[in-house]
Amino acid sequence: MVIKKASFSVDNTNRSMGKGLQPLVLFAIATFLLSLIGVRLSYIQIVEGDRNRQLAENNRIRLIAKAPERGRILDRHGKIMATNRLSHAIYLWPVAQPKAKWQETITKLAQIIKVPEAEIRRKLEQEGYNSPNKVRISAAISPKLATELGERINELKGVEVDPEPVRYYPNGYVAAHVLGYAGELTEEELNRLKPKGYRLGDIIGKAGVESAFEQKFRGVWGGQQVEVDAGGKVIRILGEKPPIAGNSVSLTIDLELQKVAEAALGNLQGGVIAMNPQNGEVLAMASYPNFDPNIFSGRISNALWQRLTAKANPFVNRTLQGFPPASTYKIITTVAALESGKFSPNDYLNTFPYLEVGGNKFWDHNNAGFGTIGFADAMAYSSDTFFYQVGRRVGIGTLANWTRKFGFGALTGIELKEEESAGLVPDPAWKEKVLKEPWYVGNTINMSIGQGDLQSNLLQVGMMTAVAANGGYLVKPHLLFENTDAKAWRKSLNLAPSTVAVLKDGLRRVITSGTAQALNVSSVAIAGKSGTAEDPPRKSHTWFVGYAPADKPEILVVVFGENSGGGGGSLAGPKVLKVIEAYMRLKKIRKS
Repeated sequence: MVIKKASFSVDNTNRSMGKGLQPLVLFAIATFLLSLIGVRLSYIQIVEGDRNRQLAENNRIRLIAKAPERGRILDRHGKIMATNRLSHAIYLWPVAQPKAKWQETITKLAQIIKVPEAEIRRKLEQEGYNSPNKVRISAAISPKLATELGERINELKGVEVDPEPVRYYPNGYVAAHVLGYAGELTEEELNRLKPKGYRLGDIIGKAGVESAFEQKFRGVWGGQQVEVDAGGKVIRILGEKPPIAGNSVSLTIDLELQKVAEAALGNLQGGVIAMNPQNGEVLAMASYPNFDPNIFSGRISNALWQRLTAKANPFVNRTLQGFPPASTYKIITTVAALESGKFSPNDYLNTFPYLEVGGNKFWDHNNAGFGTIGFADAMAYSSDTFFYQVGRRVGIGTLANWTRKFGFGALTGIELKEEESAGLVPDPAWKEKVLKEPWYVGNTINMSIGQGDLQSNLLQVGMMTAVAANGGYLVKPHLLFENTDAKAWRKSLNLAPSTVAVLKDGLRRVITSGTAQALNVSSVAIAGKSGTAEDPPRKSHTWFVGYAPADKPEILVVVFGENSGGGGGSLAGPKVLKVIEAYMRLKKIRKS
């Protein structure tokens, strides 16, 4: 019993000691855990406070960005050439659901709207899954698709169909190459333009005037800050910043004359330019094949793209591309001859069936020559052997120098500089550098009639002819309509009055007794020059440039047929006449 008692006594002692320490241990553990919680709360509230508050706000507060309306494009009389219309676009709201759940939505959406899943996912990832901003997936969707999505929106969490303005060209194909088109930024463009304030989903001008005047058209984004519930439904608007629409721009283009120019060109691959020869205002600019810029407001299907690209480069503005100017260039050859002092306005030359140089025969276009003639008749009949002799005596140095003075080989100054070819003025240095060959007299002879390696665009040919029309001034072609004095858009070439007189006389004779007598039927006196440029083994190019009235020119028109075959006077000339007569008719109507 003693032993058991002693044993009992020991056990009681141990249990008493344990009971005494247990509260302290539990208190210590509790204190430690509370300290950890406190530290964590402090970290969350103090260190991570701003971030967590922002995450909470993102779940409750939403920024609904609103794109600005793009500025309108008007013709010189205020008629609308480009505006905006209300349409619908498909958007995703990244924070509407966790990243892991987006795949199911993307798959369903892709099947409905026929857009690849990868494309939808890429746009969503580009913005970020935690972004409160909406991401446009498809713009300008059809009313049918908008209705279908509206009916199924409950199964597409984070997907919205919202109204928004889209670019609209009410005249379709008319002036397509002048206007260009606007579309959503590509990923590459976004990376390049982010420093300038562009954002995902921005619309930007891609070509033509839309691109040239992008900063005028762009406008400023606005939006609403709203509070939403768990389902994404707007509870209340917290703040609003209205978007600022872009500025409208008035062009020098006359919409009605533009329609006539395009009708005159028809299905002829080539281009038409109508301009004011006194100040360089471009009144019409047509190129064929063309396109409807409205297609770029929405998604382009592969089938549509294939149909478009089946044509011969419909997106290329042929009025701004370089081609041999052919006999229209004889205007410059004449100026180089008379201004060099090697010829006088009263000089006459014998012409021949051909001119033989270096063992090569350079034929006149009629294979017979025109007898003994002066500069005015040489222009009227477009005698090649006359100008061969002139070019050989003047020399390539003087000829190339005057060619550059007329604006060849350089951009014209038109606002569509990204699409313009400067052309080419060949000379001995160029040929040696590029072709690794010496310059021959035959090269000069070819250049004297606008053939060989010489290249110019329609605007340059228009500028060249305007020098004769306006009395010796080189004009700067432009599309931005400003009521400024003509002096602001032109500079004098300091030609002798006698030189200008020879040009005017010769260009008028082209119509009255020369290669374009078919145009001598109008009630208004026309002056001009035909041209036919060889392009073997393809058909020749055809040119005609004319202005009217001959004594006090108001309009100058250039028509070009690319590999059209035929003659400039017979093929391109009548098209010039149609545009000039339409200009005179419209002028009379507007005055009445």
